[in-house]
Amino acid sequence: MRLFLVRHGQTHANVARQLDTAVPGLDLTDEGREQARALADRLGGEDLGAIYTSDLVRTQQTAAPLAELLGLEMVVLPGLREIQAGDWEMTTDWQPYVDAVVRWRDDPQHMIPGGDSGAGFMSRYDAAIARIASDGHESAVAVSHGAAMRVWCSASLGLPADFFEERRLDNTHVVTMEGDPATGWSLLAWGDEPVTHG
Repeated sequence: MRLFLVRHGQTHANVARQLDTAVPGLDLTDEGREQARALADRLGGEDLGAIYTSDLVRTQQTAAPLAELLGLEMVVLPGLREIQAGDWEMTTDWQPYVDAVVRWRDDPQHMIPGGDSGAGFMSRYDAAIARIASDGHESAVAVSHGAAMRVWCSASLGLPADFFEERRLDNTHVVTMEGDPATGWSLLAWGDEPVTHG
C-alpha cells in the first residue's frame, strides 16, 4: 500500500515551544488551520481509501478539511499518538526529552520518566501502522506527530544516521512511503523531495 504519513498543523504549544504530548493536547492555531486546508488541496487528488489520526485533537483538526473534501470518516488510532513526555509534559526545556529519545537507539528499554520507553513506543506505533495496512486500502493518510514520525521512520525505513541533518519535519510535512509491515516499507518522498536510499 501507499501511506502518506503527515505531521499535524501548527498548534499553540508549537508557538509557545511547549512539550505537548498528553491527551487531548492543544488546538491548532489559525496558521495551523490554514496549513490543514492546504494539506487538503495537496492530497485531495490522491485516490485515498481512508484517513487515520491519533487521539490528540490537533491531528483530527489537521485531517478534517481533507476528510470533508473526500467524504471520508476519520479513524482514530491512539497508537499514532506522540511520544509521551510524562514528567516533562508542557515544559519548554526539550533537551531531556530529546536526550532520552536519542538514547533509545542503544537502549530501547530506557523509559522517559512517567512516559514511554523506546520499545513500548515502537510496539504501539507498529500496531497502529499494522492496523492501517490490514484495512486493505491501496492508499491512505495517517496524521501523526513530529518526534513519533522521526523515530518510527528512522527505524522502519532504515534511514541513514545523517538523514535528518539537512531535512526538517515541519507542520503538515508529508512522508510518502510504500509497502507493508510484512515485507517492509520504502521511502518514496520526504515532503516534495523524492528520496532513494539503499
